[in-house]
Amino acid sequence: MDLFSQQHAQEHAPLAYRMRPRQLSDYVGQQALVGPGKPLRRMAETATVRSMILWGPPGVGKTTLAEILANESGAELEHMSAVMAGVKDIRAAVERAGVAQGQNRPTLLFLDEIHRLNKSQQDALLPHVESGLLTLIGATTENPSFEVNSALLSRARVYVLKALDEEELLRVLRQALTDRERGLGARRIHVEDEVLKLLAHAAGGDARRALGLLETACDFTLPSDDGERLEKDGLAEVLGHQASAFDKQGDHFYDLLSAIHKSIRSSRVDAALLYIAQFTQGGGDPLDVIRRLTAIASEDVGNADPRALPLVMAAWDAYLRLGDYEGQRAIAQAAIHLAIAPKSNAIDQAWKKAKAFAAEHPTLEVPSYLRNAPTKLMESLGHGQGYRYAHNEANGYPAGSSHDCWPEGAPRTRLYDPSEYGQEKRFKQMLDWRAELDAQADQQQG
Repeated sequence: MDLFSQQHAQEHAPLAYRMRPRQLSDYVGQQALVGPGKPLRRMAETATVRSMILWGPPGVGKTTLAEILANESGAELEHMSAVMAGVKDIRAAVERAGVAQGQNRPTLLFLDEIHRLNKSQQDALLPHVESGLLTLIGATTENPSFEVNSALLSRARVYVLKALDEEELLRVLRQALTDRERGLGARRIHVEDEVLKLLAHAAGGDARRALGLLETACDFTLPSDDGERLEKDGLAEVLGHQASAFDKQGDHFYDLLSAIHKSIRSSRVDAALLYIAQFTQGGGDPLDVIRRLTAIASEDVGNADPRALPLVMAAWDAYLRLGDYEGQRAIAQAAIHLAIAPKSNAIDQAWKKAKAFAAEHPTLEVPSYLRNAPTKLMESLGHGQGYRYAHNEANGYPAGSSHDCWPEGAPRTRLYDPSEYGQEKRFKQMLDWRAELDAQADQQQG
């Protein structure tokens, strides 16, 4: 490509591409990593880059950081996507890295979407990262501890990048409006702070999206005496519906469900409603929320409020009958009830203990008096003999440890220990009262 063609391609590249910082001093955000004395700043200053994985949401500067580190360390940069590259491409990059090493030049391999590496790609890459022939810079929007091979992960430091805040996005937008070489400065576009703040807010922490929105918006500028102006009117057409959509298998999906669950468990009504709204408006299925609420009803509220579970099931049914718009209010109602309700995890703990006890004693014997006796043989073996029908007993309770229904030969242990909260306090009183009846009956029999 000749010089004219290169310049033409640069001029017609998207604004976000043209405005990529070329050095750390121009980089916006991630000061915990690139600020004075911070790890990536020191790597650039010492021209010694170590293998790393950059984990963060889209548009926060992962690719840009790799390019800056390569440039400032004097290294060759190999840029690949884990989706597009095969083992053949990795081997070709290794060969080029070997040539560069012979010329005393290090090679950085920037591997975008590293979480999508398959096993053969990882096997081809690992020995060359381990030997130092390639310095790996991986980029991912997914949790690398779940998605990246442990052998590869152990040879790279993970750095977490954060979404840009509104002030940082405003700085990015203002740079683009004033930069005459790469940005929109030559057009002398006047934009009020209120309009820039709307663009920054709509970008949701993503600098690439912010610049894309600005570029589109600037297609609708009006002429002014000294250039152009971008007004608030008509901006809604550019912004459209800015939902914080997420991948159902991505971290944000599970983070929001976790936030909903933990907010309700902590009895924080407003936080729970906020995260539910963020989840559904971001494209999440409200049924995923109601499923989580159903789990919460047993796990975290339990018998402290026995109404919780049927109320959630009623909300589920209401959502299916009413449809999404009306049904979401039923989900909100159930969430509010769960958050305000008294909390107890006694059911969850009792069930875990029961499963563990059953696993520890796999050959438990059912007491003979609890067994059915539908045949003469079974009756002759003593099945059902000595069973006491509770409705014929005083207080409707067959008192005494001899009739506690516990498996024969198994050590006695208490599995369900109700709390002092809500209805469960009443349950505890009932259990304590019946324990007293047992003690009295045992004393009389003794």
